[in-house]
Amino acid sequence: MRRRPLLLLAAASLVPARPSAAAPAARLWPRWQTHDPSSTRRVDHGLWAGLLRTLLRPRPDGRWLVAYAAAGAEERAALEAYLAELAAVAVSALARPEQMAFWINLYNALTVKVVLDHWPVHSIRDIDISPGPFADGPWGAALIAVEGEDLSLDDVEHRILRPIWRDPRVHYAVNCASMGCPDLAPEPYRADRIDDQLDAAGHRFVNHPRAVRLDGGKLLVSSIYHWFKDDFGGDDRSVIKHLSAYAAPPLAMLLQKRERIDGHTYDWAVNAAP
Repeated sequence: MRRRPLLLLAAASLVPARPSAAAPAARLWPRWQTHDPSSTRRVDHGLWAGLLRTLLRPRPDGRWLVAYAAAGAEERAALEAYLAELAAVAVSALARPEQMAFWINLYNALTVKVVLDHWPVHSIRDIDISPGPFADGPWGAALIAVEGEDLSLDDVEHRILRPIWRDPRVHYAVNCASMGCPDLAPEPYRADRIDDQLDAAGHRFVNHPRAVRLDGGKLLVSSIYHWFKDDFGGDDRSVIKHLSAYAAPPLAMLLQKRERIDGHTYDWAVNAAP
């Protein structure tokens, strides 16, 4: 999930903490539009479910962090086996909801593998395996082949998930292994429940301070709503309306009085459980 730099509120202004880098646009890869509405095929995500039960740790504030340091040979082998299973799926022959669950789970499993392959690491942005002399992070590197096509994390998120489904809740489902990102869900995404799962992910994120908070009277939101503002309606009012739809009553009341966003923040530290 390549993102623009973390912005921090310092004194009375927002200052960049890293060099500028544009968030990728949603550019459809037409090859992945193929699907079979009549398909009843279900992809088995059992190995991923087991890994999530083993590696995710609940926190008192409701967050789920990843115990990368606890992943031993058994967990790593299970992750390799799960990704091999996904690589063998004829995803073009699936129905749309099954495809969406497939791509989200694939993205998240690949991200966990990337971090484990380079553990210990302070931030996923330090895993500079993307091609090019100015590589920043792993998002542009080809990590898996599906139906004979080499795929990167950027491909899955920005060329498949975002342009095909055009659903802003995708940003709550894909995890970029950072403290500022929406958490890994504690269970795999599944076609028969994916709409409820996406809504639940939206509620969990929006009602945590890393998504939206008041700081000295200023309305600060996650940089996700800045990098991908168009996905959330294109302007501050649309973003606030989206946030209000997922906000619990106290936060919803605060948002009613707002028409603009004052700044955005993001924490790139790896989402590792203590």
